[in-house]
Amino acid sequence: MSERAPTSLEDLIGYRFRDPGLLDLALTHASMAESRIASNERLEYLGDAVLGLVTVELTYRRFPLLLEGDLTKIKSHVVSRESCAAIAARLRLEDHLVLGKGMQNAGPLPASLTSSALEAVIGAVYIDGGFEAAAAFIRPYLAEMIDRTAQSGHQQNFKSVLQQHAQQTLGHSPVYRILDEKGPDHAKCFKICVEIGGRRFEPAWGQTKKKAEQDAALIALRELGVVRQVAEGEFVVGGAEPA
Repeated sequence: MSERAPTSLEDLIGYRFRDPGLLDLALTHASMAESRIASNERLEYLGDAVLGLVTVELTYRRFPLLLEGDLTKIKSHVVSRESCAAIAARLRLEDHLVLGKGMQNAGPLPASLTSSALEAVIGAVYIDGGFEAAAAFIRPYLAEMIDRTAQSGHQQNFKSVLQQHAQQTLGHSPVYRILDEKGPDHAKCFKICVEIGGRRFEPAWGQTKKKAEQDAALIALRELGVVRQVAEGEFVVGGAEPA
């Protein structure tokens, strides 16, 4: 019997499953499964724990002089929904997900869905090949994010960076204003802008007020020249433009 050829996703992951059904399960969203137990939710739960352990071990070894609080800040960003969704995008997981008909043509998939799929795939690799196989798969992506997050020094808390810059350099505190709201109560989106000393910056939309405020703060920081982009979704603090 000839050996099974690896799928394109297995090529991207760099791991070939002994049990291909595990990968199929990891890619099956609850909207398509006959029951939630037949979806990727249990693998997501397991993968989340593996992801956290690999991140903690990498951070611990790479930064022997950092204290627990600083290590925790780095971990929180690296395992965040947005970071996991960025890795999922690099792997093109969206192209392989099995979704219900109602979600197939609903536009871009939310970060919560693709990040959960990534965790499920990590869990599937762990079950199929053990911890080292799962760690080998996800470690290169995490190492890049850990280094950039440590370099940034702000762990993507753009509101905090803007607050400090505005008070110290501009002499005013940022004010966040809600300009618009859309959607039903259980799935509202918010349009929020930042004003500093009478200057209004471009607004941002977000699925929560917190996310919209963070994105609006980032827009202001980029317009002020305080941060610069070094990779997709990754920013570091640079020099502010002259007042």
